[in-house]
Amino acid sequence: EVQLVESGGGLVQPGGSVRVSCAASGFTFSDYGMSWFRRAPEKGLEWVAVINGGGAFTAYADSVKGRFTVSRDNAGNTLYLQMNSLKPEDTAVYYCAGRRAGSTKYDYWGQGTQVTVSS
Repeated sequence: EVQLVESGGGLVQPGGSVRVSCAASGFTFSDYGMSWFRRAPEKGLEWVAVINGGGAFTAYADSVKGRFTVSRDNAGNTLYLQMNSLKPEDTAVYYCAGRRAGSTKYDYWGQGTQVTVSS
């Protein structure tokens, strides 16, 4: 059974940091590019960051560039998103998603983890 399970969210003060994780199982993790998305209250799904299967390529949305870092541990089948200098507008449910190399659609999605940035 394929699973993507996010963890590590919570309440963070503005300017603070948090790292969220996505534990993968049931598929060959290193064969999949992985992305982070987020959905803020009353807003649509927003792409945040992507990392390729080997971990050498990353890209970020302009809204998080320079503050967020995506990484992966293929030996441990885990994806990470380090979020620094957090702003209230970063408040959202964060989702990880997996897409096989060369595919145009995401095959697997996690259930999401809430990150709330507030004083």
